[in-house]
Amino acid sequence: QLAFEKEMLGLYVSDHPLMGAEAALARRTECTITDLADLEDGTIRSIGGVVNGLQRKWTKKGDLMAVFTLEDLQTSIEVMVFPKAMLDLGHLLADDAVLVVKGRIDKRDDDPKFIAMAVEVFEGVTDGAPPLRLKVSPARLDQHTVDELRQVLARFPGESQVFMHLGEKQVLRLPDEFCADTTGGLIGELRVLLGAGSIL
Repeated sequence: QLAFEKEMLGLYVSDHPLMGAEAALARRTECTITDLADLEDGTIRSIGGVVNGLQRKWTKKGDLMAVFTLEDLQTSIEVMVFPKAMLDLGHLLADDAVLVVKGRIDKRDDDPKFIAMAVEVFEGVTDGAPPLRLKVSPARLDQHTVDELRQVLARFPGESQVFMHLGEKQVLRLPDEFCADTTGGLIGELRVLLGAGSIL
């Protein structure tokens, strides 16, 4: 439906492909498109957004390149994929695809551009990532423990939402920025920090 709205009206009406995925996308990128304005020419960063207006072009030498607009919920920027990068990235480019693009800022013209170096298709928060549930006594949650917990979760970013059970009926869902990867060493570190019985 969103693709149809974009094709017919030139904009998304009922929703936006990034709605609900902002936090997950932010964890995969280094800055927003808006943030690029404050960076110097030539700075390398990774940004994310939706592909619009994809055009494949041939250079004078007969090499294939691409130009598209990358749009997030605030603004957009023109992205250029030169022939050398196109060989590796071309098959990932499609209108309405949500991408994480690593590249360099080009501010030589009035309108800044972004020169793509690497592209990753962003799949969003996967339904297959089970939530992580922690059982913690409220009395144990002093400031030091809270700070340690923040640091541990930050070392294992992922897609599993984290819920803290603080007694019989009180359940606290942590913000999306603390979604975690439970497949690595996170569980062990949490047991050390919060106790062996803290993982539900």
